[in-house]
Amino acid sequence: MSAAVLTAYVLVWPILVAGILVTIARGFAKDVKEARVEGRPII
Repeated sequence: MSAAVLTAYVLVWPILVAGILVTIARGFAKDVKEARVEGRPII
Protein backbone atom coordinates (compact mmCIF):
# COMPACT_ATOMS: atom_id res chain seq x y z
CA MET A 1 0.00 0.00 0.00
CA SER A 2 1.41 3.39 -0.89
CA ALA A 3 1.77 6.12 1.66
CA ALA A 4 -0.74 8.37 -0.15
CA VAL A 5 -3.47 5.70 -0.10
CA LEU A 6 -2.84 4.89 3.55
CA THR A 7 -2.88 8.59 4.46
CA ALA A 8 -6.16 9.14 2.60
CA TYR A 9 -7.68 6.09 4.31
CA VAL A 10 -6.68 7.31 7.76
CA LEU A 11 -7.96 10.84 7.10
CA VAL A 12 -11.33 9.73 5.71
CA TRP A 13 -12.40 7.76 8.81
CA PRO A 14 -12.77 10.79 11.13
CA ILE A 15 -14.86 12.55 8.47
CA LEU A 16 -17.18 9.54 8.14
CA VAL A 17 -17.50 9.16 11.90
CA ALA A 18 -18.23 12.88 12.31
CA GLY A 19 -20.92 12.70 9.63
CA ILE A 20 -22.61 9.74 11.31
CA LEU A 21 -22.41 11.44 14.71
CA VAL A 22 -24.00 14.60 13.29
CA THR A 23 -26.80 12.54 11.75
CA ILE A 24 -27.52 10.78 15.05
CA ALA A 25 -27.37 14.05 17.00
CA ARG A 26 -29.80 15.72 14.57
CA GLY A 27 -32.29 12.88 14.94
CA PHE A 28 -32.00 12.98 18.73
CA ALA A 29 -32.48 16.76 18.80
CA LYS A 30 -35.58 16.39 16.63
CA ASP A 31 -37.00 13.74 18.97
CA VAL A 32 -36.29 15.93 22.00
CA LYS A 33 -38.05 18.87 20.37
CA GLU A 34 -41.10 16.77 19.45
CA ALA A 35 -41.26 15.30 22.97
CA ARG A 36 -41.24 18.76 24.53
CA VAL A 37 -44.01 19.96 22.21
CA GLU A 38 -46.11 16.88 23.04
CA GLY A 39 -45.32 17.16 26.76
CA ARG A 40 -43.97 13.63 27.12
CA PRO A 41 -40.68 12.51 28.68
CA ILE A 42 -37.77 11.73 26.40
CA ILE A 43 -36.88 8.48 28.18
